[in-house]
Amino acid sequence: MRHNKKINHLGRQAGHRKALMANLASSLLMHKRINTTLAKAKALRMYVEPLITKSKEDTTHSRRTVFSYLKDKEATAELFRTIAPKIADRPGGYCRILKTGFRLGDAAEMCFIELVDFDAAYTSDAAPKAAAAPKTRRSRSGAKKAAAPAAEAVAADAPDAAAEAAPAKKAAAKKPAAAKKPAAAKKPAAAKKPAAKKADEAAAE
Repeated sequence: MRHNKKINHLGRQAGHRKALMANLASSLLMHKRINTTLAKAKALRMYVEPLITKSKEDTTHSRRTVFSYLKDKEATAELFRTIAPKIADRPGGYCRILKTGFRLGDAAEMCFIELVDFDAAYTSDAAPKAAAAPKTRRSRSGAKKAAAPAAEAVAADAPDAAAEAAPAKKAAAKKPAAAKKPAAAKKPAAAKKPAAKKADEAAAE
């Protein structure tokens, strides 16, 4: 009989299982979210949550106790420095398991295990949604009514703009004609010069 035998051996000997749990716990504390099988995730949750509770009391004894399980200085420092202050008010339930389907090959049930207070996917999307104003039918109709007078005003201004543009085009058309007049006036003067020379020659004879 298997009374009170709740430990999942995961098909491993004790030494291999302890090393596996220590590595998974260190990865979870460092990355805040890991992908693994459902059986390992459930075993990891039972392994790491007491360590997180232990980190609420930042003493030398607590650090040495946690380090004896994790076997990793960086993970221990991350737990006491970053994670412990954030979960100080949470009375347990530090991890969340989300099933993701079955693994191709052996059909093992896969999942994500993550720290609840470090879930950026939920916290980052919640802020913009809360800041956005709620959409209602009244607000939509009001927006349409406000847009209609603006469109009418633009349409009313269009003929005035066209009327103002017409005199400008006429003035631009007259400028080339005014520029040609001096050229036409110069031609008779140039033509008069030979006639004056002929008159001088006749007087000289």
